[in-house]
Amino acid sequence: MNTKLITANPAEVETECLIAFALDHGEDHGENKKPEPRLAVKDPAVEKAVADLIASGEISGKPFETVLLHRPQGLKAKRLLVVSCGKARSFTHVELRKGAGTALRTLKPKMIKSCAFTLPELSSGAEDAGRAIVEGAFVADLDPDTYRSDRKDYSTQEITVVAPAGSDQAKLQSAVDRARIIAESQNFTRGLVNEPSNRLTPTMLADRAQKMCDSVGLKCEIMGPDKIKALKMGAFWSVAQGSDEEPRLIVMRYEPQGAPEKPVLGLIGKGITFDTGGISIKPAEGMEKMKYDMAGGAAMIGAMRAIALLKPKVKVISIVCASENMPSGKAQKPGDVQIAMSGKSIEVINTDAEGRLVLADGLHYARTLGCTHLIDAATLTGAVVVALGYANAGVFANDDDAYKHFTQALDRSGEKFWRMPLDAEYGDMIRSNIADIMNTGGRWGGAITAAMFLKEFVEDTPWLHLDIAGTAWMEENKSWIAKGPSGIAVRSLVEWVKSYEAGK
Repeated sequence: MNTKLITANPAEVETECLIAFALDHGEDHGENKKPEPRLAVKDPAVEKAVADLIASGEISGKPFETVLLHRPQGLKAKRLLVVSCGKARSFTHVELRKGAGTALRTLKPKMIKSCAFTLPELSSGAEDAGRAIVEGAFVADLDPDTYRSDRKDYSTQEITVVAPAGSDQAKLQSAVDRARIIAESQNFTRGLVNEPSNRLTPTMLADRAQKMCDSVGLKCEIMGPDKIKALKMGAFWSVAQGSDEEPRLIVMRYEPQGAPEKPVLGLIGKGITFDTGGISIKPAEGMEKMKYDMAGGAAMIGAMRAIALLKPKVKVISIVCASENMPSGKAQKPGDVQIAMSGKSIEVINTDAEGRLVLADGLHYARTLGCTHLIDAATLTGAVVVALGYANAGVFANDDDAYKHFTQALDRSGEKFWRMPLDAEYGDMIRSNIADIMNTGGRWGGAITAAMFLKEFVEDTPWLHLDIAGTAWMEENKSWIAKGPSGIAVRSLVEWVKSYEAGK
C-alpha cells in the first residue's frame, strides 16, 4: 500500500473517497441528554457538506458508525465517508486508530482502492494523529483468506493523509514513515500466525525468520536438534521430542553501531507451531486454532523487523523456541522429570503446559548471551482468558522499573495489558516432591503459577512476561480488524525497546 502525506485544503483534494471523523460533544448527564456530533477537522467546506447529515441525526457520534456520501457538494472528492469515533472528551490515538481501520474496511468491499484521510485535531498532537491513521489503515487492510481459490483482491492501493496548512511536514512525514514500518511488521506477524501448521513447521518458521533478517540486515542463527541437545536445553527438547518435525532455535541480533554496551534487551518468544497438548491431549473441538500457539514467537520476529528498520540505539537479542507439541511413542509423559538448561529439575505434570518449558530454556539462554533485561510473549494459558477475557492481555513483572518502561510503551502503542501479581505464595504451588518445580500448579491462579514457573529461570534479571493467549486471535470480525490473528505485542515491544535508548 502506498502512503502519501500532503498539506492541502481537504475540499481541494481529488480522491476516490475523502474520510472525515466525527465526535460527540454532548454531555452524558441530564434527562434530555442529546448527542452533539461535530467534525474533528475544522474545514468550512467539509462542515457544510455534512451539515444536513448531522442535522438529520443520521450521524450520532456513536463509536465507529459510518455514513457514505456520493458527490459531496463543494468537494472535489468523489465520495465523503464520515466515521464517528465516540465522545470528544475521550478521543485519543486509540480511537482514531480504530476509526481509520473502520474507514478502510468500510471502503474495501466497495472496491475503492485509494482514499484520503483528513487529519483530526488530537490532544497529543498531529504526529500522533498521523501515526494512528496509518497504523489503523494498514492493519485493517489485511484479510486472512489466503488460501481461498476464489479470493478477490480487495486490498487498498494508496492512502493519503491530508494535513492542514502550517503543519510541520518533516515531523509528520517521520511519524507516517515510522507508523508504516510498525504496521507492516504487525501484519508480517499476523501473516505468520495465520499460516496452517502444515505450511509453517518449525523449520519453515526459521526459514521465514532468516529471510526477514537477511532483508533488513539482522544477524540470524538457526540451530537444530544437535545444538539444542549440546546446549543441554532439556526443557525445550522434552517438548520437541514427540514430533517428527525437527525443532529450531532461532536467534536474531540487532547490534547497532554507537549503541551502549548495556542494556542488552532480550526478546523471547514461544514458537509452538502446533499444539495438540501432547500426551495430555486437548479436546478435538477448537484444536485447529492451535496453529496460533506460535503467536508470541511471531510477535518477536515482527518486532525485530521493525526494530531493524527504525534503528534505535540499543542492543537487542531475540530468541524464538520453535517446535510442535505432539503425542507419539517418543513424546514425554506426565510424571517425567526433565533437566532444564539452567540445571533446574522439572516434574512434568501436564504435557499441555509445554510453552513454559520451551520459554524456560529460552529465557536462561538469553541471560547466557548477555541480556540484561528480558521480555517474553506467549499464548501461554487459558487461565489468563478466564481472568481477563478477550479485552486485555496479562503482563507480569519482577521489576518495577522495567514495568514502568512498559507502561510508557503502552501509552504509545495503545495496546491493552493488565498487570497480574507475582506474590511468593503462588510459587509454593509449583514445588515438586521429587524435583525442583512442577510445570503446573493446578487449576487456580493458572496464569500466575505459569508466570511463577518462568520466574524461576530469570532469577534477578529484570523481566516482563506477556500472556497473550486471549488477545492474539480476534474471535470475531471487528469494524477495524478482520477475524483472525491480531499481531498483538508487536507495537508495544517496539516502543518498549525504544524506551531504553540512551537518555530515556
